[in-house]
Amino acid sequence: MTIPSLRGTGTALVTPFRANGAVDEPALRRLVDWQIEQGIHFVVPCGSTGEAATLSVDEQRDVVRIVVEQTAGRVPVVAGASSNDTVKAVELSKMMHDVGTTHLLHSSPAYNKPPQRGIVAHFRAIADATNLPVVLYNVPGRTGSNMEAATTLELAQHPNIIAVKEASGNLTQITEIIRHRPAGFAVLSGDDVLTTAILAAGGDGVVSVTSNIAPALVVSLVTAGLAGDFALTRDLDTRLEPLTAAAFVESNPVPAKAALALMGKMENVLRLPLVPLLGRYHDTIRAALIAVGALTA
Repeated sequence: MTIPSLRGTGTALVTPFRANGAVDEPALRRLVDWQIEQGIHFVVPCGSTGEAATLSVDEQRDVVRIVVEQTAGRVPVVAGASSNDTVKAVELSKMMHDVGTTHLLHSSPAYNKPPQRGIVAHFRAIADATNLPVVLYNVPGRTGSNMEAATTLELAQHPNIIAVKEASGNLTQITEIIRHRPAGFAVLSGDDVLTTAILAAGGDGVVSVTSNIAPALVVSLVTAGLAGDFALTRDLDTRLEPLTAAAFVESNPVPAKAALALMGKMENVLRLPLVPLLGRYHDTIRAALIAVGALTA
């Protein structure tokens, strides 16, 4: 089996909800279509941006099924299947396989804080249990522990582990992975603010939050970076900066959902313990949308 690589811009999709808290299937389908029309290279449902932590197992399966159906093979679907229980992570991976996803996204275990050898054992157990390509996700701000460069590089030797979404914020660590990774192993930015720097270091793309809101601009930035046109990349980064900053004034995806609601893409509904954007930030979001052309003044 040839394992497909990931390169370019992926969107960490939000999960639209109705006012009653149910998944808004029509809004999700419209979002997927719009993302593909805008040039996104792959989509990533049921990650932290997709509020997977407050989706039931059945809802998580259904969200991925809907996304797979709506993409209709046009772009890869990298389904979040994370759990800090390795057995459950394997079960979720098999479930995602059954609904047709093309790739899996797994964060390092949250809360347990295993040593590095435990992180290795966790990911190996997942990768051994599926023939789907696995993307590692290092996000210590959410998991409570960092996946060290040596750990990522050890895991990169597994034939089913094909990429890492790096959101450690540690450019030294990320650069070390890029320098020493095996051929075909992709390094993707997990922080919109660091995408340009990671591309300049030789990275392969981004799994983006801001591309929920301005997909074509993020695609243009990444495409320019991958082509080595860093003058254009920096210009686009500067243009996106108000949105990149606004998207994280409160915990993701709170600002992103507020922005998408202003754009008429979905209702501004989150699941507790997440709550709608604080009122004092509404003008910040609106101004950022105007700055990137996502909203008219």
